[in-house]
Amino acid sequence: MQTIEDYILEHIDEEDSLLAAINRDAHVKLLHPRMMSGRLQGRLLKMFCRMMRPKRVLEIGTYTGYATICIAEGLDDDALIYTIEKNDELQPFTIPYIEKSLYRDKIRLFWGGIEELFPTFDETFDMVYIDANKRDYNMYYDLVFPHLKSGALILADNTLWSGKVVEEYHVPSDKQTQGILEFNDRIKNDDRIEKVILPVRDGLTMIWKK
Repeated sequence: MQTIEDYILEHIDEEDSLLAAINRDAHVKLLHPRMMSGRLQGRLLKMFCRMMRPKRVLEIGTYTGYATICIAEGLDDDALIYTIEKNDELQPFTIPYIEKSLYRDKIRLFWGGIEELFPTFDETFDMVYIDANKRDYNMYYDLVFPHLKSGALILADNTLWSGKVVEEYHVPSDKQTQGILEFNDRIKNDDRIEKVILPVRDGLTMIWKK
């Protein structure tokens, strides 16, 4: 029986051969391929860039580089994406794909913790995509928010966290779930922004800075 997601994928743009290779190889070589942005979310990220035309994008959590390349694909020729990945064990997987990408000149890839790297960037960002350690979402938010222009867009991934956000927890049993719950509550009560959660894949929160 065809699912709604199957139907959607039949009626949206295709991913290119490089993105398809990343998707395939991630499922063969990596322990947690589900962490990767897939075709639907990748096309959505590209579309956000087409509409907003940001000059500087920050990605927190590169992982395979799939979302990175999708974002770069949607950027104007004079725009850049700065992407940060803490897990340097991913370098042998991710770097070759970034280097093969047609959009590699728009990508600046950094390895290490955002706490150390971000202060070295002399940039103001128009768009941020957060898809890293869920325990640290509030820290990422506090770090980058002062460096965003009015009208900037933050996209936070996994904010429905496989439905765990609505399960009956007196105290969340894991730090990742607790981090997402705390972040969602923080965003709900922040009057400096406008926000909406999209029920796409594992939840994608759109946050617009006033």
